[in-house]
Amino acid sequence: MSAPLSVTKLQVESCEFPPSVKPPGSTKTFFLGGAGVRGLEIEGKFIKFTAIAVYLEDTAVASLAEKWKGKSAQELGDSAEFFKDIVTGSFEKFTQVRMILPLTGQQYSEKVVENCVAYWKAIGTFSDAESEATSKFLEIFKNETFPPGASICFTQSPLGALSVSGSVFSKDGSLPEKENAVIENKQLSEAVLESIIGKHGVSPEAKRSLGERISKVLKSSSTE
Repeated sequence: MSAPLSVTKLQVESCEFPPSVKPPGSTKTFFLGGAGVRGLEIEGKFIKFTAIAVYLEDTAVASLAEKWKGKSAQELGDSAEFFKDIVTGSFEKFTQVRMILPLTGQQYSEKVVENCVAYWKAIGTFSDAESEATSKFLEIFKNETFPPGASICFTQSPLGALSVSGSVFSKDGSLPEKENAVIENKQLSEAVLESIIGKHGVSPEAKRSLGERISKVLKSSSTE
């Protein structure tokens, strides 16, 4: 199945994200929902660390249309509930994180886990199972280093699995051929994506992009 006609590729800094991808280990084609940078304000200057793209399984269009069809890009971009419906939706999601600046696996994974744990504690769902899942997550990245252009990829299954794959040499944006690991924990699978596009997501630019593009996709799908 090809990507919806209204979906185009996106350029974020030096990283180009194609309009559709087939994630590692999947037979499905996902369309590019949106993309943007993730950065931090350091000593008065905004430093860009990564470019993040969020892809959605094609069935996401029908799933999201029921509630969000007809809403403007602004309405979607401002709605925490819209992004929650993406995070928890009964369709697969694929997230590609590409390095703008070099990062070690430890730097990257510790920040992701910190954000996930803060989210779980805020909603009161942090348990031993999540603690064990984050330990596995940290272990996967412990000895990795990611130069500019390298990718870290996550495939999020609605059934609760988080597939993690990395490609250190993918300077052209190509995807890894297989997963490095699969962590069976629904809370972690959702929290990783929540940390990017949720209420306190680390990439407001990716959220804006998702709102704009999904609004167009829903509009075009309703007129076909």
